[in-house]
Amino acid sequence: MAAEPDTLKWSAQFAVTPPTRTKKLPGDKILLPPSALEQLLAAAPITSVESTHTHALTPQFDPFNPHTFAAERRARELLAGRQQQLPQPLTFRIVNPSNGRIVHAGIREFSAQENEVGLSAFLRQSLGLDDGDFPSPGNGAIPVEESPSDVDMLEPGDGDISNLSKGPIVTIHARQLPKGTYVRLRPLEAGYDPEDWKALLERHLRENFTTLTLGELLLIPGGRNETFRFLVDKVEPQGDGICIVDTDLEVDIEALNEEQARETLKRRLEKATRAPGTKEGSSTGGKLSQGQEVSGQVLPGQYVDYELNDWDRERSLDVEIDVADDADVDLFISPLSARQRNRPRDNEHVFGDFSTFSPKRICLQSTNVELQDAEAVYISVHAYSEDTPKGNDSPSKTSPPLKYRLRTTSIPTGQLPAPTNKDDHDPDDTQCKNCRQWIPKRTLFLHENFCLRNNILCSKCENVFQKRSPEWENHWHCPHDDSYGNDQSSQRKHNTVFHTPHPCPSCPFTATSLSTLAHHRTTTCPAKPILCQFCHLIVPQMGEGDPDMHDPEVLLSGLTPHELADGGRTTECHLCNKIIRLKDMKTHLRHHDLDRLSRPMPRVCRNQNCGRTLQGSPASSTISSHNTNSNDTLGLCTGCFGPLYADVYDPEGKALRRRIERRYLTQMLKGCGKVWCLNPYCKTGRANTATTPATSSGSSGEAAPVLTSKEISAMIKPLIPANSIGPAATTAATDANLLPFYFCTDEKSQQRRKLSELLAAETRTETELGTSETGYDVAWCIAAVEAGAGDVGKAREWLKNWAPGKGERVAIR
Repeated sequence: MAAEPDTLKWSAQFAVTPPTRTKKLPGDKILLPPSALEQLLAAAPITSVESTHTHALTPQFDPFNPHTFAAERRARELLAGRQQQLPQPLTFRIVNPSNGRIVHAGIREFSAQENEVGLSAFLRQSLGLDDGDFPSPGNGAIPVEESPSDVDMLEPGDGDISNLSKGPIVTIHARQLPKGTYVRLRPLEAGYDPEDWKALLERHLRENFTTLTLGELLLIPGGRNETFRFLVDKVEPQGDGICIVDTDLEVDIEALNEEQARETLKRRLEKATRAPGTKEGSSTGGKLSQGQEVSGQVLPGQYVDYELNDWDRERSLDVEIDVADDADVDLFISPLSARQRNRPRDNEHVFGDFSTFSPKRICLQSTNVELQDAEAVYISVHAYSEDTPKGNDSPSKTSPPLKYRLRTTSIPTGQLPAPTNKDDHDPDDTQCKNCRQWIPKRTLFLHENFCLRNNILCSKCENVFQKRSPEWENHWHCPHDDSYGNDQSSQRKHNTVFHTPHPCPSCPFTATSLSTLAHHRTTTCPAKPILCQFCHLIVPQMGEGDPDMHDPEVLLSGLTPHELADGGRTTECHLCNKIIRLKDMKTHLRHHDLDRLSRPMPRVCRNQNCGRTLQGSPASSTISSHNTNSNDTLGLCTGCFGPLYADVYDPEGKALRRRIERRYLTQMLKGCGKVWCLNPYCKTGRANTATTPATSSGSSGEAAPVLTSKEISAMIKPLIPANSIGPAATTAATDANLLPFYFCTDEKSQQRRKLSELLAAETRTETELGTSETGYDVAWCIAAVEAGAGDVGKAREWLKNWAPGKGERVAIR
């Protein structure tokens, strides 16, 4: 299939922008100046654009009159515009005149300096442009402070263009490439496994490349400090390049030659025999339980990962590993939390032990802040290999796997693992000055003669060695710290881990030791992944445009730079409907919680059949401690006090007591006549429930006997308040009237009262059974049912949002 002829004709020569100003250009992307966009638009072919108008363009148009069609057709032809349209995607052919190299590229944006083109590192390498070809800042170029290295490009107008030192010149042609259907890649090294690079290749091409050029070299970064190199050997449709955007591309991998194919097959077979889970490979790891002891093996340079999901968080966690034959195995631990998401590695862990002595033990106290809100504990066993000092976990080719035993136990908080006690000695024993052993006095002379002739004591670590043993000959002490060992490999490991600079793979930071790098990557590294509490995505803790890690607001708020920026979005509070920023919502809800715990108990109507409060319907959060009925000193709501009201002068409340007594007599002698009445001090209510009042001696379940006036008077006499109940009574006097009332009320109020009592009993039962943490008083349940207008679901929600539970106190944080 031949490529379609180019419809866009444009070419120009530009000076290449220095690499210090285009560090972040990915793949095959370039930057062109704004004037190039104007020239491309001027050279673009003119294409017709279909009109989107559906209404009539002429006022005389009638769809049922054919004589108006001609005028409407001419109007639509005039409206159908013809404009210059750039092809999509826009691709270019770049030529280096000095060596004739050619490469294709896609556009990133039109923001370069005039007469300059920004090329990515991949394009510069493909064109044979070295960093030495560009002028240094001291030779008339823009000073370093005016050309920062941490930006993609300079904005137009930044700096004086006339003072720019021109770099290498390249020629750029607008070239439309055909959509690719097939590409054949040849690896330049043997041993590549498709499982390692297949997904990486697909993602790298999709995110960074628009074109592929025949004969160019693709560099695919791997995840273990390695790079896969492929040669573009063949493309279809045939030509010198293809476009890989919006197309189904078939990728074929073939060895460079037969010798490479044989070597690749050999390495794959060797890798398969040493795969995790095989006899000669590392263990597969998996989940651990507290108190469990597991045995496994690990190849040098590899990791075995374990995961502990459940442990006693009230006790300290002790992790111990014991290695056979004093093998060099390291132990790393990292919690899985919102702030730590990666598996522990030698250059990224929270807790670790690099020592060469066995057994190794790491004790995590329950009060350790790193374990706060941890979902699990990641434990990794790593076999150190001198062939992979930078964290590459590729296995050693000849070393056998190292055996180990791993156990996790819990100990009381604050208690450290018991140290190994020295052997007790008899009172008649004496200590040898050379080997520090306790020897019987009678054999001390013979022992010292033998010991001084064959043994030697290290004055620094006080370990005893045989004079001609390899351990003594290779015994070493670090001049910078207290570390020591008995072989050269342990000394090389110590120097590599603790006294060799290690650059961070994600940022410009360079650590003085591997443990310092691990601390950096788990604390302040911008690329450390976190689980954002606002967008609920795993993202780097600091992205482009976010505040710095040492920004005062970041340090004071306890949020990461990403969360500080993402938390600037607003949302509506579900309690008060105010617009609150996400990062302030936690504090805002805490204020609601403090207000909830400090609210006074709502005053409910003392009528035991009424389900109303004295303050009215508290639909939101406001509950007043004052009764809305200023004339009532009995603790009754307006509905229950209304029948007792009389516009007479009664300073001592005698008339009010008589009205209360008459109402009780009327209820007991005549009844209210309501079918829903359940009042035990009402004739109708007693007949509906067929039970005697609670104060009588009758048994439940029997028909209520007919009472005489004398018996009724004796029953209601204790219910009439004896304190001051006049209009001038104070609130204290009202509160002293603790006697309940039993007045008949409306059906809705009675139903809400019963519902509130059932809701209070339900929450109390749930608290006793442990299914709920909080129970509520009847007064709060009455207020909740009143606020929810009798809806149980809304009442439960109101209790959760606005009512303090029994025993709840303001928590100090």
